Amino acid sequence: MTTTMSATTTLRVRLTALAATGALALAGCSGGSSDGEKPAADASSSSNSGSGDSAKGNNRTSADVGLPTQAELAQAKRDVEKLTTKQLAGQVIVGYYSGSQRDAAAEAIRKDGLGGVIIMGDNVPQDVTAGLPAITSAAQQAMKDTGRSWPAVIGIDQEGGPVARIKAPVTQLPGGMAYGAADDAELAAKIAKGQGQELRALGVTMVFAPDADVTVGPQDPTIAVRSPGSDPQRVSRAVNGQVKGFQEAGLVPVIKHFPGHGSVTTDTHVDYAVQSQPVSALTKRDWVPFANAVKAGAPAVMTAHIVLKDIDPNVPSTLSNKVLTGELRDKLGFKGLVVTDGMNMGAIVKKFDKGAAAAVSALKAGADVVLMPANATASVAAIEKAVASGELTRERLVESAARIVATTRHQQVKAPATNVVGAHGKDAEQFARESITQLGGSCDKPLVGKSVRLDGGSTSDRAELTKALAARGITVGSSGTRVSLIAGGSYNAGKASADGGSEADSAGGSGAGSSTKAGVQVALDTPYVLASRPAGAVGLATYGDTPSTFAALADILAGKAKAGGTLPVAVGDNKVGDSACS
Repeated sequence: MTTTMSATTTLRVRLTALAATGALALAGCSGGSSDGEKPAADASSSSNSGSGDSAKGNNRTSADVGLPTQAELAQAKRDVEKLTTKQLAGQVIVGYYSGSQRDAAAEAIRKDGLGGVIIMGDNVPQDVTAGLPAITSAAQQAMKDTGRSWPAVIGIDQEGGPVARIKAPVTQLPGGMAYGAADDAELAAKIAKGQGQELRALGVTMVFAPDADVTVGPQDPTIAVRSPGSDPQRVSRAVNGQVKGFQEAGLVPVIKHFPGHGSVTTDTHVDYAVQSQPVSALTKRDWVPFANAVKAGAPAVMTAHIVLKDIDPNVPSTLSNKVLTGELRDKLGFKGLVVTDGMNMGAIVKKFDKGAAAAVSALKAGADVVLMPANATASVAAIEKAVASGELTRERLVESAARIVATTRHQQVKAPATNVVGAHGKDAEQFARESITQLGGSCDKPLVGKSVRLDGGSTSDRAELTKALAARGITVGSSGTRVSLIAGGSYNAGKASADGGSEADSAGGSGAGSSTKAGVQVALDTPYVLASRPAGAVGLATYGDTPSTFAALADILAGKAKAGGTLPVAVGDNKVGDSACS
């Protein structure tokens, strides 16, 4: 996690310069070994030739934030133009693979010539620090075996909270709402950089995070605690901080889900969703974090399968040229990598993917990466056929393939050793202390005595908090202040998702009601239940249930630390920004 002052300053100056000098106007646009050696699929020196003064060849040790340079894009275009149409069709697909065997991802890449794979929960081997680098290294070798000198996309959903494909030993983080509660862009960058280093050590090259959705509150069933909050500017600060941190770690961050999922109450994992609000309203709320991220040089955006009624009333945004090209690229000025949300989701496969047509439609709309098509082999064939018929041009494929190659090369750095995995627990505790939000009570003295009565939550939640309290001299028994854990929340996304499992890897619950007993009530997910806590009860919102969360919670209960967060959403009569400790 440590970075010299000069290196940090250089990165910040570069990020500012990218926005100031018009780098955003550029045309559109690793598998690391576990011992810290050069990644197996490091770009060759010829691949980096002519990349301009930002390229450092194979001697790069830190990532360049922002977008690829014009020279990097031009080199990538020259490289991908050598591919056959079928190879180009495979290159723009990042597919799902089955199982956690060493060669499973590599076989998927070889079979269809894929540009990469996405790691889902069922792809993570039991021995994470040995098994996952073996899988990702084999995937990178498969790229070389298929004649490609550039890195494979090894992507993962690792937002924190309910969406984290890799559990322990990777440092566990709370949901995105914690970033909004802390409201500290520098802290967000620090936390994302640490998480990014751990993922890079395992061979990941692209992270499908952070979440840039602006939630509308309790009626938002799909994003919920994944959103940094309901204030667009607060969400923007959280997003831009995370983007910077992930890039400094050498990952390609993908902000999501444009055109905004936080104000849509239908789950696109399951079915068709429509955003009925006019664009004039969206530009003032849902699109603000995306617009700010574009200005800051964010390299990639994920699209949502949401119909914008005001723009293209019959087509999901992922398949709509009017949305992806007309709005995202032309109006917001985004020149980076457009990544689709999972193409195996109900909103696509139920209506728009007959004969693998959705992959072709997404590319025609302006997408660059076709993520998780329901049938990768059929999608490659459909794309190849579309080029042969003239429905899709080869130039469109070259454009997207070049963006993918240039973006992954631009961010590729030497992976750290695997001993970095799980090494950011203290940072995670700091994050929890700065994000946990207190409603009611005093912040100048302990909230509990030497003993407490603990109820609610899961068995593991209670055990983790009991252990943390014991380390601070507080026993859990049948007497003392009552501490009630309120588990779950409103997050239920993807219960009927197609191949690859649901979006959530942990149970969401249905928004368990708060206890009727006074004392301290702790919301472990979204904080809305604290609005109905009984008179006299102190409310604490943690936005997660990780070991670091419970350690910080124990500090706050014992009076060893103050809850540093402020509400990222309204809770009853409490407004955004409220806290008993601010």
